[in-house]
Amino acid sequence: MRLFRRNIRPLATTSGIVREMDRVTIEEYGLPGIALMENAGAAAAIVAEEMCPPGQPVLVIAGTGNNAGDGFVIARLLANRGRSVDVLAAAPGHLYKGDAAINYRVIAMMGLPVETWEGRCPAAHNWGLIVDALLGTGLSGNLRPPYPAMIDFLNNSGIPVLAVDIPSGLDSDTGEIHTAAVMGAKTVTFALPKEGLFVGEGPRLAGEVILADIGIPGNLYPAGKGLPHICE
Repeated sequence: MRLFRRNIRPLATTSGIVREMDRVTIEEYGLPGIALMENAGAAAAIVAEEMCPPGQPVLVIAGTGNNAGDGFVIARLLANRGRSVDVLAAAPGHLYKGDAAINYRVIAMMGLPVETWEGRCPAAHNWGLIVDALLGTGLSGNLRPPYPAMIDFLNNSGIPVLAVDIPSGLDSDTGEIHTAAVMGAKTVTFALPKEGLFVGEGPRLAGEVILADIGIPGNLYPAGKGLPHICE
């Protein structure tokens, strides 16, 4: 799993370009989306372990889409490595679909503690890290409940936050805030960095931006933005 921590700003692009790269990889090349999700979660889990002090548990906060699926992968992999992991989900398990539903079912069968957000903050724990897997790059318009309240909980927790792909509530292209946005200590972004991480409110909210290679075929990258252009 390759992580790139320097010289990534010139690779920034729009979320639409990255979504098209994902689509072609899945629909035309035949690489299952769940494989990309696994790679994304594995990369973020590496950074989560770096950020969380030894012996302290991790809280994964998940939305309802593919970003949540990444979060469930992270939860599973951290638990496999001996971490205590709690999951706080925006919706009950039966509402998840596709690849996210598969990964939700896995962590449920593992017996990981999964709590559904019900308009109140969860009981305080000694978490050393919170993983923000609420909302991804497809965000548009103002946030609907329960997301503003969940974001407020993250931001008021006093616990370092690792954002998955982009801080929830941040526009991935413009760096604008949609109603509320997560304040991350670090962000692991996938395939290519999104322009919104570097403009507007992006630098303030994203913290250190780390780029992860999730296995998209190299010839699908835009000219001049392939991962070999990074000097690591």
